[in-house]
Amino acid sequence: MATYKTLAKSSEGFYKEKGSKFLAFAVPVSSEAEVKAFIAQKRKEHHQAVHVCSAFRIGADHKLFRASDDGEPSNSAGPPILGQIQAYELTNILIAVVRYYGGTNLGVGGLISAYRTAAKEALEAAQIIEKEEELELHITFAYDKMHLVMDLLKKERAQIISQELAEKCKLSFRISKSDEQKMRSLLTPLTY
Repeated sequence: MATYKTLAKSSEGFYKEKGSKFLAFAVPVSSEAEVKAFIAQKRKEHHQAVHVCSAFRIGADHKLFRASDDGEPSNSAGPPILGQIQAYELTNILIAVVRYYGGTNLGVGGLISAYRTAAKEALEAAQIIEKEEELELHITFAYDKMHLVMDLLKKERAQIISQELAEKCKLSFRISKSDEQKMRSLLTPLTY
């Protein structure tokens, strides 16, 4: 059974240095689309901020990750944030740090320290949990099988992601990877 560490829910951190304020937001995510949407939301909420720097890592294998300096000097913001994600051994997480400029330049060393500290504050406030690796499955079935499919998904504690209900129904759901074979064998008689 493959497990990974992530956040139970969102958390925040705050750091202030020479008048500049660094607001850190750590959130659980499962896709790059969620990452982009969250960063866009923070840019809108904090439209007077100078930078929204970030880092994320997705997947139990830790292979999908990115860091953004968002206009700060190269490697002074995103990589220190990503470093905190790696230090806590987390995945399926985004940390976005909103910076309000305080009038004094911090220098590259000061920026690295400030972004790292803000990210660390958000993680120290977070509830870190261990989750079993999940995967997404898609099925197509006849409308008259709806109650059987839904009962099965509920019984097996599958998380429904999307559904298209018509004569031919389509459904996407998420389950733990260890339940994949069992779920496929239970659903196969009910699907096209």
